[in-house]
Amino acid sequence: MKSLVTGGAGFIGSHLVDRLIDLGHEVVVIDNESSSSNNEFYWNPKAKNYIEDVSDYYSTEYLYKDVDYVFHLAAKSRMQPAINNPIDTVKTNTVGTITALECAKKYNVKRFIYSSTSSAYGNNPSPQIEAYPNDCLNIYSSSKTAGENFCKVYSRLNGLKTITLRYFNVYGDRQPLKGEYAPVVGLFLKQNKNGKPLTIVGDGTQRRDFTHVSDIVESNILAATLEDLNFGSIYNVGFGKNYSIIELAKMISNNVEYVPARPGEAEDIMSDTHKLELDFKWKPQVELQKWIMENK
Repeated sequence: MKSLVTGGAGFIGSHLVDRLIDLGHEVVVIDNESSSSNNEFYWNPKAKNYIEDVSDYYSTEYLYKDVDYVFHLAAKSRMQPAINNPIDTVKTNTVGTITALECAKKYNVKRFIYSSTSSAYGNNPSPQIEAYPNDCLNIYSSSKTAGENFCKVYSRLNGLKTITLRYFNVYGDRQPLKGEYAPVVGLFLKQNKNGKPLTIVGDGTQRRDFTHVSDIVESNILAATLEDLNFGSIYNVGFGKNYSIIELAKMISNNVEYVPARPGEAEDIMSDTHKLELDFKWKPQVELQKWIMENK
C-alpha cells in the first residue's frame, strides 16, 4: 500500500508516518516546515520526503499518483496566530484542502482522511456530538470546517471516499513547544522543567478534552482501512472526559500565574465518541493524568 501524509513532519503527522511505515506502507510526505510552534520537524528517512506547500497544486499534484490513502494533516493549527494572520491561515487550511482533494480525485485514491478540529463546536454544550451545528469562534475553526464541507462535496459529487476526524486537544511526544501559543500540555511541562510558573490563560476554568497522539493515529488507520463506513461523515476523536486548565496545571505544579483571556476560545469542550466507538470499534487507550505522571 502507498500512503501520502500532508504535514507529515509535524507532531501528529510524524507519528502517523512512523506507524504507516511499521505497517509496511510506502509513504510520501509533504510538509513545508511552516509551523511556528515546532522546535523541530520529524522526517522519517524511510519515507519519500518533499518540502512543498500543500496548497500549490502544480508543485504537488504528481506526488499523489498511485497513492492508495491520503492523510491530510497539513494546517495552520494555532487559533491566536490564525486570528493574527487570517490570509495565510485560509490559504493553507482551505486552499490546501481543496488542492489535496482535487489531486486525490485526479488519481482515484481509495480513501481521503481529513484531520479537523473540535473547535468547530465553539460554545455548543458538552459533550459535543457530531450532529451539532458549527459554532466557529475564530478564523482557524472557520477555515477547517470549510475543509470538512469540501470533503462532503467530493464524496457526494465525485465518489471520493472521505472521512473527517475532529481532534480534541492532542498531546504527547513531539508536541509543539515554541512560543506562548503552543498547546497547553507541552507548554506547562516545559515551563515546569525550566522552573517557571505555568501560565494560565484567563481564569483557568475553561475545560478541555485531552487526547493522546497514539489514539489519534489509531483512528486514522481505522478510518483508512475499515469497510462499510459512511463516507463524507465526521467523527469525534477524543477521550470523552475533560479537565479545567487549573486542574491540568495542578497535575504538574502549584507554581502558576494568570495571563489575560484570549478572544475566540470556547469555554467547555468534551467529546462524545459514541459514533466512533460504534463504527470503528475504537476506544482511547491513554489517560492524561497517568501520562503526565510518567512524563513530568
